[in-house]
Amino acid sequence: MFSRLARPQNLAALAGALRNFSTTSACNNKVAVLGASGGIGQPLSLLLKHNPAITQLALYDIAHTPGVACDLSHIETGSDVKGYLGDAELGACLEGCDVVVIPAGVPRKPGMTRDDLFNTNASIVRDLVKACTQHCPTAFLLLITNPVNSTVPIASEVCKAAGTYDPGRVIGVTTLDVVRANTFVANLKGLNPADVNVPVVGGHAGKTIIPLISQATPSVEFDPETLDNLTKRIQDAGTEVVNAKAGAGSATLSMAYAGARFTNSLLAALNGKEGVIECGFIKSSETECSYFSTPLLLGKNGIERNLGLGKLSDFETKLVEDAMDELKGSIAKGEKFVSQ
Repeated sequence: MFSRLARPQNLAALAGALRNFSTTSACNNKVAVLGASGGIGQPLSLLLKHNPAITQLALYDIAHTPGVACDLSHIETGSDVKGYLGDAELGACLEGCDVVVIPAGVPRKPGMTRDDLFNTNASIVRDLVKACTQHCPTAFLLLITNPVNSTVPIASEVCKAAGTYDPGRVIGVTTLDVVRANTFVANLKGLNPADVNVPVVGGHAGKTIIPLISQATPSVEFDPETLDNLTKRIQDAGTEVVNAKAGAGSATLSMAYAGARFTNSLLAALNGKEGVIECGFIKSSETECSYFSTPLLLGKNGIERNLGLGKLSDFETKLVEDAMDELKGSIAKGEKFVSQ
């Protein structure tokens, strides 16, 4: 259904792929990672350090960022890395940013849902986005912090209040759901995951995660029982990792990979690459939900076109219907948090 940057299968391949970016003056981007010392933030920053389109990599957190930045600065790539520590340095971190990636917040533990993180992470996202509206009001804000179904509406409402809102610049990163779907489908069919592409729509929690297996490339088919089990595994994959880590964290490494993939795709499109498409959770009129993740055509101005849902199977149509109430509730919860 859609194309995108080739997906590298290891770090060496990732570095090689990223060197294919143009090194002209057009590729002169400042990217900030907010929450750079955390379980997602550190490997995400490592992956972004390999992208020659990023000339300035600004790392912010409430602890340890000078050390993280020093460590990354020794890597033999061209981007300049600087760490910023605490509220007093947040503004300097954000000044002049083209893209801000936000993985800041607390991770899930066994028995927790993404929504259980709301009380802590909602205020973190609110305050960080408020700083973005003051210091980099035109930057693209890429939200990783869970629950994404609520934090994206929170970010949007904060931007609205500040008068800086552009719905095409506030994006929830749901790429990990696509990455998982590609991997699980490939494993079942004996394919190379790098050659599989499964769009995943909806939201980024439980049954709001809707893999469109019928639109996979290459085309694949499963019997009803296998399809149902595969869909549930994709929806519950985050919990699978949380349980496997037994209280030691959530999906940090795979999320860092997915976050880097979306960020790199966006930068490639901004710098002139055509035909770049990634799924993302944005303000939308595609369904009765006011926010919805769908494939997005990225270009020099960011989101060029929302490609929508495409043709759904009966099974997928039912998944969309079943997700509506939960997704609406999560969106409303985020909006209400800001208006209180």
